[in-house]
Amino acid sequence: MLDKNGIAKRIAKEVKDGYYVNLGIGIPTLVANFVRDDIEVEFQSENGVLGMGPFPFEGEEDADIINAGKQTITTLPGASFFDSATSFAMIRGKHVDLTILGAMEVSENGDIANWKIPGKMVKGMGGAMDLVASAENIIVAMMHTNRAGASKLLKKCSLPLTGVGCVKKIVTNMAVIEVTEKGFKLLERAPGISVDEIKDATDGELIIEGNIPEMVL
Repeated sequence: MLDKNGIAKRIAKEVKDGYYVNLGIGIPTLVANFVRDDIEVEFQSENGVLGMGPFPFEGEEDADIINAGKQTITTLPGASFFDSATSFAMIRGKHVDLTILGAMEVSENGDIANWKIPGKMVKGMGGAMDLVASAENIIVAMMHTNRAGASKLLKKCSLPLTGVGCVKKIVTNMAVIEVTEKGFKLLERAPGISVDEIKDATDGELIIEGNIPEMVL
């Protein structure tokens, strides 16, 4: 089973040379730490940064350089800073090739709920609504189940939706899953995790075809 860094490391394999990538709050921010050195990728944050690098080492943080989650970040040579209006013009203009988001729930038809739990205090939807409405390639990074052991990959989301039918792929601590017209399609399983364990942890329709390979990290 993968930890958060393992999930980020697997998602980093989906990042291609020349991509402009938006990283959401949480696990997605770790992806920048694992992108191959032989490709060039521009990481964007909706608070107005293009050219984010890995997280800074302890003691090297600059409190004035942060991402949308208010975490301190590093920037690569050539990075630029701009206002939110310009940042969201990039997003809404479909200039971001890949969006990587966290989620509380994903449904088998690609709906995503990642911004609100009724009755709990939240800061607001932030840029997630614009990202899921504008991006053509959305990968979700999440745990397969919640703390109570209940599945987060559902037939239908129970929480307020952020976007409808937009998620293309999901990488969890247990599996890599593609969202298809017929439901969740199992592509890979995490090291040490069986197909039956993934099936038991998935509430939505899970399509299993042939021998499911183990992830290569």
